[in-house]
Amino acid sequence: MERRFFDLSIDVYVPGRWYLAEPRNRDGQKIEDIWQFIDGRRVEDPGPLLIPMFRPGKPIDIEFAGAGQTPIVSAPVASVFRELASSDVQLFPVEVQGTAEPYYLLNVARTVRCIDDSACAEVRLWTPENRQPEKVGQYRTVSGLRIDKSKVSEERVFRLWGWSSPIIIDEEIKKALERTGCLGGRFDEV
Repeated sequence: MERRFFDLSIDVYVPGRWYLAEPRNRDGQKIEDIWQFIDGRRVEDPGPLLIPMFRPGKPIDIEFAGAGQTPIVSAPVASVFRELASSDVQLFPVEVQGTAEPYYLLNVARTVRCIDDSACAEVRLWTPENRQPEKVGQYRTVSGLRIDKSKVSEERVFRLWGWSSPIIIDEEIKKALERTGCLGGRFDEV
């Protein structure tokens, strides 16, 4: 049976949900590189972190905090990733402002080069004309994302080479997250 994969994103339509701000050190100082948590690579333990509240509301199980879109997950969601994909992710405990509940920063530590350009609705790459030489050859736009599953080996959770914002999960992880009730999670097949 062919493996199925899903883009794990946030359901922005959860009524009254909270919005979280950029992670900070416990002393309230900004983290030097907020983008490191979406690079699809292992990172050093950032130490104790505080996740400030951007807009108070109903807690959700998965949120992409601040401009850096840092994945913050509840304990039940973290447990799924710990049990089913421990070699693909790192989980760092964080304190979310205004709650005593345990939350974790989810760092996806794998990247796979598997976007299926011809199956996507639209794909545009960065070119020299865009005047950002460090991005040439990477994806500038991807709509209607589809992946080439034959290029995925044992990875169960990963980011995409050249287009790091999506978190891709396999079907077993999707089903396990759904069993937890994962409020705020959205799953789109890719």
